[in-house]
Amino acid sequence: MIIKVAIFALVCYVLYRLFMNDNKKKAEKEAQQQKKRMESGELVQDPVCGTYVDKNGSITVRNGDQTLHFCSYECRQKYIDKVTEQRKLN
Repeated sequence: MIIKVAIFALVCYVLYRLFMNDNKKKAEKEAQQQKKRMESGELVQDPVCGTYVDKNGSITVRNGDQTLHFCSYECRQKYIDKVTEQRKLN
């Protein structure tokens, strides 16, 4: 009986280590892919909150000849409100 429990515990431990190792490798691979996308210009930084967003799937606003990319409609609205307020003051 004790041998069965020991073998079961050992199998559980081995499976746990294999699973955790796969998750670690997956996280490292995703981090490398994100770094490559930032370096290649596919990811751009949201000017309001600083989050990196995909250039092709982001919410955009044109400010003159500059195109700004946002992670959400809330960040876009905060930026628009800030620019509108600055124009009122000037």
